[in-house]
Amino acid sequence: MSGSILHVVFNMSAAATLRAALQQAGRDERVIGLADSLSFGPIAPPDPALRTAWVDQELEVSGWDEVGGQAIAFWDEALSHHSRRIAWLTRRSTQEYAGFLELLWRLGDEPIEIVDFTDAVVRAGDNGAPNPHQVFSLGELKSSIISDNQLWSFRQDLTSDIRDACRGQWARLRAENAPFRILRDGELVSAPITHFDPLLLSCATAEWKKTARIIGEALCETCTDGMQTGDLQLFARVRALVAAARLEYRGDLLHMHRSELRLPAGATATA
Repeated sequence: MSGSILHVVFNMSAAATLRAALQQAGRDERVIGLADSLSFGPIAPPDPALRTAWVDQELEVSGWDEVGGQAIAFWDEALSHHSRRIAWLTRRSTQEYAGFLELLWRLGDEPIEIVDFTDAVVRAGDNGAPNPHQVFSLGELKSSIISDNQLWSFRQDLTSDIRDACRGQWARLRAENAPFRILRDGELVSAPITHFDPLLLSCATAEWKKTARIIGEALCETCTDGMQTGDLQLFARVRALVAAARLEYRGDLLHMHRSELRLPAGATATA
């Protein structure tokens, strides 16, 4: 029965897109999305209370307990479903890849099917104009593209070799329990909290620039072959660099669109 299929997605935007695509195709199948991103913060264990405290201290973002509550509900449903699970992911997104690895860690040897978009190339543009690019997230695709092409038909069983390799990778990352997990040569690796600082400094100049612009430029630089991080993490590091006197600011630094940044007089991006 189609209603016994559970689609597991590790991005809330992607979950909404897939849900709409299934509805367009007349398929009565449930979709759940993970609101949290295990690409940053503690993962050994990924306890919501520990992660909320870490986000509050390291990223200076309050209210993460709501995200934690949503994550608890997500994992309860993902693990209690005893029929067909289909996980959608691309290994070009740290958020989706990390969420998928945690799912495999919790599932043990239970069966699961996957739709892996890592090597997918799509064409976008008005009137079908060619503009081929790799898919960094399921959320990039329009629901009509998913439904018209019945992309769920590309699902495949997860082999034991791939499962073992994924669990080995996640075991290493859990043991390291670093602040960030980034993509390197197609795999997730641990990174320190300061990993993106040089990049942010390189996007700043001696002249005032909007904080949002600097963060946007840094995001573009990180997205050459995948989605490494998000503006939440980069904005937190901007504030840390200001606190360390490596950047100067004016305006309201609680809002990236209401503040500006520049390098201190005589400083360089690598100073």
